[in-house]
Amino acid sequence: MDGGMITGERGGTLRGFRVPGTGTHEPSRPPGRAPKVFLYSHDTFGLGHLRRNLAIAEELLAGGFAVWLLTGSPVIRSWPLPAGLSVQPLPPVVKLGAERYGPRSGTDPFALCKGYREALILKTVLREEPDVLLVDHAPSGMKGELLSTLSLIRNELPATRVILGLRDILDSPETVRELWRVEETYELIARAYDEVIVYGCRGLYDVGHAYGLEGLLGSRLRYAGYVARAAAPAPAGVPAWPAAAQGRRVLVTAGGGGDGHFLMEAFLDALVLLPPGATSSVVLTGPLMGSEDYASLATQAAGRGDVRLITRSDDVPALMAQADLVVSMGGYNSSVEILAARKPAIIVPRAAPRAEQRIRAEILAGLGLVWTAAPGAGLAGRLAGVLPQALSGQRDIAPRWEALDLGGARRVRELIGMMTAHAPAAEYCA
Repeated sequence: MDGGMITGERGGTLRGFRVPGTGTHEPSRPPGRAPKVFLYSHDTFGLGHLRRNLAIAEELLAGGFAVWLLTGSPVIRSWPLPAGLSVQPLPPVVKLGAERYGPRSGTDPFALCKGYREALILKTVLREEPDVLLVDHAPSGMKGELLSTLSLIRNELPATRVILGLRDILDSPETVRELWRVEETYELIARAYDEVIVYGCRGLYDVGHAYGLEGLLGSRLRYAGYVARAAAPAPAGVPAWPAAAQGRRVLVTAGGGGDGHFLMEAFLDALVLLPPGATSSVVLTGPLMGSEDYASLATQAAGRGDVRLITRSDDVPALMAQADLVVSMGGYNSSVEILAARKPAIIVPRAAPRAEQRIRAEILAGLGLVWTAAPGAGLAGRLAGVLPQALSGQRDIAPRWEALDLGGARRVRELIGMMTAHAPAAEYCA
């Protein structure tokens, strides 16, 4: 297992925690040293957690913070990193189902992989003594791997502030409430975290009410707005749309691509039902798509001059900026990047194991910001039915862009600056 540093270069009990104070912690760092922020991202599936954390890291680095990323992403060693970011890779795992994981490669038992990840996190935090630990999505980490570190911080590093960052939607309220009750997550959040920040807006989805956090956290629960990475000018090497086609440009994406084959297969089938020359399409399969799934798509697209398959892009927002329409699954980052680019989009949400993408797609469709197509049998026909309308840009209701707040990364920086006396207090979205 390789735990070497990169520089840009059910599980546990609650015993041992101290209840955090309500006041501010005095920074213990030497005068003149930049506040040190650790971002933890378990990264068990896809690219969403990595891309969200890198957007936050870029904002923090620009604000003068020293930033470390502890990540289990399987692509971290080949992904472009912001200058100045320090990365501690964790042995990657793969999600096998709801709350079920296994090692991504090798023959080591999962318990050994988890134990090594836990030791790396603990060792790095103890050695570096960060001013702030920002935990992404999983309060106890992957299968409880953060519990020992959270206990260490409360008992041995009391000046370190701990923040939980939650995306706009986790799952259905019933599922989250039951899981958190069984796994004692409410008690953990109350004792181990100084703040909980939601990467979304309460007016669109009230996380505190949905998941039972309002009475527990009070003023420690904040809504920062969506974390959006701005599109940069298209770098050299970004593939052009197929030269032989003159139709409207369509980008098809499914994040990392680990479960996106169904969407891309259905899209290619839908093209057969459209008039010739209607579209010019780039299908971004993603670096995590299996070789057999990619080969089947390549066979399906063979001989089509209006389709180009690419396996990865380091700048998806740049591709979106060039597109006339985006067809995507409904993950957090893909959805937010579509909204930031203000592109017409068709969202096909993942059906399982969580209701997250379906709920998000319904909210965005209700605001008139996207079209949706339900997954399952007959998806190609449904896509063929909605594609002409989406390509024309004609919407049934006027888009409510004013309902969105895309300032999440900036507000995370402001909150951390406030905590470390490195910036004035932040204002948060409703």
